[in-house]
Amino acid sequence: MNSVAEIIWDDISKNEQNEALIEKVIQKCFEVEKINPTSFYICVTLTNPKNIQKINKKYRNIDSPTDVLSFPMYEKEELDKLISKEMLEHTEVEEVLQDILGDIIISIEQVEKQAEEYGHSFERELAYMVVHGFYHLRGYDHMQEDEKAEMREKEENVLSKLNINR
Repeated sequence: MNSVAEIIWDDISKNEQNEALIEKVIQKCFEVEKINPTSFYICVTLTNPKNIQKINKKYRNIDSPTDVLSFPMYEKEELDKLISKEMLEHTEVEEVLQDILGDIIISIEQVEKQAEEYGHSFERELAYMVVHGFYHLRGYDHMQEDEKAEMREKEENVLSKLNINR
């Protein structure tokens, strides 16, 4: 089976447990959203506050660190069409070139701080960051209250299916 994630460790130590969790969470996101994991993959970069701040400044013109950034390759409608077309045409699993769904960048130090601040496990916070990033790649946002509610419901649905609770 093809991996659904390429994981890059940028100026932080590699951790196989975190890598396994990320892979498991993205697999579940693909399953819930009915995305064939042989068609798409996500690049996840785990980094530190200094590096995520540079990226945030360069691409969003915000000169401060953050917890997670997402860079989708497709607009929501375009991706919905690709997924629908793929579901109709993909009857046999063959050697298929996977297309990148997008990039998620996560500050591991910020995940640690937020887990402590919110009073739940590091695992839960990292899983939440991955799911949150995934739904941004799917075209969801949280700028308006109705969008935020829809996105939160989807995030919590995936986490509950993984039995990752607060």
